Amino acid sequence: MFLLTCSVLAHAQQNNVITLQQCIDIAVKNNLEVKQTNNTMLVDSINYKQSKENLLPSLTGNASRSLNQGRGVNSITNTYINQSFTNDSYGLNTGVTLFNGLALQNNIKQALLAYKAGKMDLQAAKDQVTINVITNYMAVLNAEETLLQTQSNLAVSKEVLERLEIQEQQGNNKAASDIYDQRGIYATNKVNVVNAKNALNAAKLSLFQLMNIAYQPDAELQALNPAEPAARYSLNPQQIYEIALQQLPQIKAAILKRESAEKSLQMQKSRLFPTLTLGGSINTNYSSASQNTSYFDQFKNNYATNIGLNLSIPLFTGHTQKNNIAIAKISLNSYKDLQENTRTVLLQNVEQTYYNMTAAQNRYLALQDAVKAYTESFRISKIRFEAGVLTSVDFIISKNNVDAANLNLITARYDYLIYSRMLDYYQGKL
Repeated sequence: MFLLTCSVLAHAQQNNVITLQQCIDIAVKNNLEVKQTNNTMLVDSINYKQSKENLLPSLTGNASRSLNQGRGVNSITNTYINQSFTNDSYGLNTGVTLFNGLALQNNIKQALLAYKAGKMDLQAAKDQVTINVITNYMAVLNAEETLLQTQSNLAVSKEVLERLEIQEQQGNNKAASDIYDQRGIYATNKVNVVNAKNALNAAKLSLFQLMNIAYQPDAELQALNPAEPAARYSLNPQQIYEIALQQLPQIKAAILKRESAEKSLQMQKSRLFPTLTLGGSINTNYSSASQNTSYFDQFKNNYATNIGLNLSIPLFTGHTQKNNIAIAKISLNSYKDLQENTRTVLLQNVEQTYYNMTAAQNRYLALQDAVKAYTESFRISKIRFEAGVLTSVDFIISKNNVDAANLNLITARYDYLIYSRMLDYYQGKL
């Protein structure tokens, strides 16, 4: 992670440009929620692995030594003796569950579904970071274009002010207030440039905070050059929603969690059945009381084995299993509600995003006509103003109209791009 971050920052310093993909990669690598979700998924994978290994036979070994004082039993002759002696015993024990109502098999299915849900949660966390980065990245580009527009406005107002100052010196201004009006416009445009720079820095800072790296004020973002929002979106909200139900990881995660809860309920019910196990052991021992028999002879002569079946029937366990089943049912109902709520929220988000995008697109198309009209009006007003047949008040109004239209057009364009990208995300196109 450190090397990736350093590499991207070094690339940005050399080329002074950071790409959208680099921002996404760094943000995903550094995001705490992504890390935590990944850790949860790793735990789920271990639980799934363990659920399969629970089918394997168990094998345990034991060894012990005891010191006996006074009256005791000679383990070799099974007679009582009254002396100090030591006993050693060794053994291997194994066992395997033959049947327990398919509880082990249901546990495997439940753990597998939980693991798959964990992977979907991880992908959903990465997708959310991606969406946030794209939104903030475009906010920076929007702020950059806004700054360029305000700087252009400042340059024009400065040019007009310089012209008025020359006319003032020559005594050609129609009204004494003309030059003061223009100085006010120039000062206001300077403030607008400062505000635009502050907005750009704030947008950049937000983006770097999303990436969890130190802020680089001089870093530049690569332009996206997206298509103009002219054509209507090809799908309607219901079509996008139907696709999202099949594509979005959070929907898949909700379904998998509900299915995992169903298997968990089946597993609890399975534990009401009897459990049949097969077990066996190998044992041997040594006693120092048998001084005439060597250690290794005793080890060999005392060798014994056994094998057996054990049937355990849960007749009464203090209603433990009954309560476990009740809890599993409640958990299942919760996951059913979660799945339904996830679908409802998704539909609401798709509809809201679609209509926000449509509104931004309509606003953009309308503003295009406004910009064209106000630009031409300002061009004529400038000619008339320079010819001395237009008052400064009318000229200021014409200039404000075209400035406002251009700034609104920039905002509408990026609003459309952000909402259309979100609709692409709902369809799994990121």
